[in-house]
Amino acid sequence: MIPPGVLRDEQPESEPQAGGWLTLALLADSANAEALSDALLEAGALSVDIEDADAGTADERPQFGEPGMPVAVELWPHSRIHALFERDADYASAMAEAAERAGLTAPPPYTTAPLDEQNWVRLTQAQFEPIRVSRRLWIVPSWHRQPDPAAINITLDPGMAFGTGSHPTTRLCLEWLDSVIRGGETVIDYGCGSGILALAASRLGAGRVTATDIDPHAMEAARYNAERNDAKLELLLSREHIDHAADLVVANILANPLTVLAPLLCGLTRSGGRIALSGILAAQAGMVQAAYRPAFELEVAGEREGWVLLTGTRI
Repeated sequence: MIPPGVLRDEQPESEPQAGGWLTLALLADSANAEALSDALLEAGALSVDIEDADAGTADERPQFGEPGMPVAVELWPHSRIHALFERDADYASAMAEAAERAGLTAPPPYTTAPLDEQNWVRLTQAQFEPIRVSRRLWIVPSWHRQPDPAAINITLDPGMAFGTGSHPTTRLCLEWLDSVIRGGETVIDYGCGSGILALAASRLGAGRVTATDIDPHAMEAARYNAERNDAKLELLLSREHIDHAADLVVANILANPLTVLAPLLCGLTRSGGRIALSGILAAQAGMVQAAYRPAFELEVAGEREGWVLLTGTRI
């Protein structure tokens, strides 16, 4: 017998296997999605996630948040909820209990699918391929062979700190560094995360590279990545004083922090030096440009997937 609310044509055709898990999926509107997700956890779900059910369509509703921005009060108009259960769990009872806790009159329709035990390390690694930044620069996970041994290959694995080279803003900054470094420059990477931009600057030939971040874990990640890539970096927490201005300053953070940091980053760029800023949505570019005047007349130097890179020369 199929429990109420389950779509008949998407039920597993065979008996549940020993071990593994079961994923329950359902749709919810913005008024009920969070309450239903919380109720599923209380009813025994191991984990729950919510995503935009319209993702990939013309009705997709991107949501972005960063310090200084109002918090979104509602989720997407159409949300998809995934709840993970033990394979032998009584998910039908859990769904009924969750619906009641969330104030619904009946459990919403849902589907189930088995999730087998897998080699999760290998599965995660398969998502990260070598990234070609330019003719001479690659970002390569440690479990991959170097596609071009003659190029500059930076070994970098995903970890606790932001920056693997795959995000559009990181790519924009890497491409900029590759285009401007000729050798011997002083570089400051402000908000370094994994250290990827500082590593690239060092390996591309910069003479002195300083990397800073507010997060001690990022500093640990950057230090480890510097050692494994034979890169010499000066690593400082952001509360520590940087005692010099640089030829090149790069900051891949977010628009609001970049606006707040404008006086500091302007001061860290020498007269005639250049700056590159990213982590900025196209609609936010004007706000950031205004914050850096009159020290810089920033221009949009690149755009990827709605994110922009602003660059300029210190006046």
